[in-house]
Amino acid sequence: MLMSIILGIDPGSRVTGYGLINSVGNKLHYVHCGCVKTNSTSQPERLKTIFTEICQVIEEFSPQQAAVEEVFMGKNPSSALKLGQARGSAMVACLSHDLPVAEYSARKVKQAVVGSGGADKLQVQHMVKALLAISDNIAEDAADALAVAICHANTEASLIRMAGAKSFSRKRFR
Repeated sequence: MLMSIILGIDPGSRVTGYGLINSVGNKLHYVHCGCVKTNSTSQPERLKTIFTEICQVIEEFSPQQAAVEEVFMGKNPSSALKLGQARGSAMVACLSHDLPVAEYSARKVKQAVVGSGGADKLQVQHMVKALLAISDNIAEDAADALAVAICHANTEASLIRMAGAKSFSRKRFR
């Protein structure tokens, strides 16, 4: 049975959430989650903090895969740019540890976890806790990161099932 620890990342310039799940077959198990909080007013220092702390998480938990939420374009281009930089810092931390990185839109993540791409943060948080049997309170950013990891696990499982179904159906109809 395939087992894989997946690191999900919800990037932010002030708070970057991260969450780790263990995907065993079609079962998901909670491993750990938290937030990287950047206190500096300097954007380069914030990016360094994100990079350093994501590297520490990777070194502590040894995930085999990573998934990061894509940047969405809001009303403020400056905020989107800072978010993109934070995302890049987290991705480089993963890549520097040879982790393959997948990317998912916020809408796809919400759809995978809640069933609706328009779900709000509380719905995502509730479903993450239910899917992973977490009874403790978790920060919104950490819940979003766990949702990214769940989305990746479900996407990978679907791709494996589809690949298996195609090869099975060819043999079946010959």
